[in-house]
Amino acid sequence: MSHSSLPRLGRTLAGLTAVAACSAGLLAAPAPASAADGPARATGARHAAGAYPNLSPRPPMGWNNWSYYMCDINEKVVLDNARALVRSGLARQGYRTVTVDDCWMSRQRGPKGELTADRTKFPHGMAYLGRQLHALGLKFGIYEDVGTLTCEKYPGSLGHFQQDAELFARWKVDYVKADGCNVPVAPGHSKEETYRDLYGQMSRALRATGRPITFSVSAPAYFQFDGDSVWHRVIGWSAEVGNLWRGGRDVALQKSTPAAKWSSIVYNFRYNARLAGLQRPGRWNDPDFLLAGDTGLTAREMQSQMSLWAMMAAPLISSTDVGSLSPAARKVLGNKEVIAVDQDALGVQGDLVRQDDGSAVLAKPLKNGDRAIALFNSGDAPRTLSVTAAAAGLPAAGSYRLHDLVTGRRTHSDDTIVAREVPPHSTVLYRVTPE
Repeated sequence: MSHSSLPRLGRTLAGLTAVAACSAGLLAAPAPASAADGPARATGARHAAGAYPNLSPRPPMGWNNWSYYMCDINEKVVLDNARALVRSGLARQGYRTVTVDDCWMSRQRGPKGELTADRTKFPHGMAYLGRQLHALGLKFGIYEDVGTLTCEKYPGSLGHFQQDAELFARWKVDYVKADGCNVPVAPGHSKEETYRDLYGQMSRALRATGRPITFSVSAPAYFQFDGDSVWHRVIGWSAEVGNLWRGGRDVALQKSTPAAKWSSIVYNFRYNARLAGLQRPGRWNDPDFLLAGDTGLTAREMQSQMSLWAMMAAPLISSTDVGSLSPAARKVLGNKEVIAVDQDALGVQGDLVRQDDGSAVLAKPLKNGDRAIALFNSGDAPRTLSVTAAAAGLPAAGSYRLHDLVTGRRTHSDDTIVAREVPPHSTVLYRVTPE
């Protein structure tokens, strides 16, 4: 799911019932010559192609327009932000995939059933946009939907999976984000079966192009409230068909209040932190965009999101006006030490060591034998937080070196790692080395 949070999801799920009446006809109708099989494809064939290639050995990093710009997007906005990524040095630090979200296309397909760019917004077309991004040393990402329509009611890929995949390959797309709005569930088929089949079709179509295209799957977001057993099962097969997946509710939009944005960050952290056991290197839980920028968040709140996302090995995808980043936001997004925790070669999502209503402690193993430890105060008053070395998974040692990755301060500790008087909405992120 790419867009607004629970209200949007609720409308989408309600829409599944509304379109069900036309589903049977859609499934029975002859597929276009370019289309893959319909939503009722047999299970055995579904798995024949094997798992999707490991095209993202580290969590993806980049920029997406949705949370900040929504549908107010065009060629200039995308390229201005792309150039700002390069000019600011953020691209050099890993933010290299620039993804155009919903609303980039025309309302109707072309005469051959092909997707076409909205020529008012993208006068030179999407292939041109990709060439410009590649010339900047960046990667080109694009959005579609496995249903009949996207969330904003532009043409979806259902019935056109192979045709759309081949078009994206011709445009030299490097990354596809596939939403799941307006998915018709036919009588006799479950919602999960339908989503699994359609995402499988898009996955196979992308593979068949021969172009390495990182595939972001939004299916789990549509099952977050269907019970953990179903939700976790959907995450499991999402890891077969793609490289990363949106796990749940969207992060807040730019138009939201600062309080709503902070609440959204905390909510997404809490649901995603519980999914560590379902992630593995090269297959990433995605709790949605980084909001550091012109958002009304404080520097501490922006830093908390960045630190927590790094601990969770989450994709670091900024959604803001990069050209207008404040020095504080630029410092947060560009913190090399925090980025290194996110991009660590072990590719492990940190575990929740302890959590209560106002705090959380996470620990994450790093490839060189260090551990990253985050002590998060989500409450509204200062709080001292601690964790024992043993609880954080550290080996027994005479002492431990602590490197605060935000302040740069270096200290030593005994077998209890402490962060004193952590300010409200702040996270202390240590890199800990046994001595």
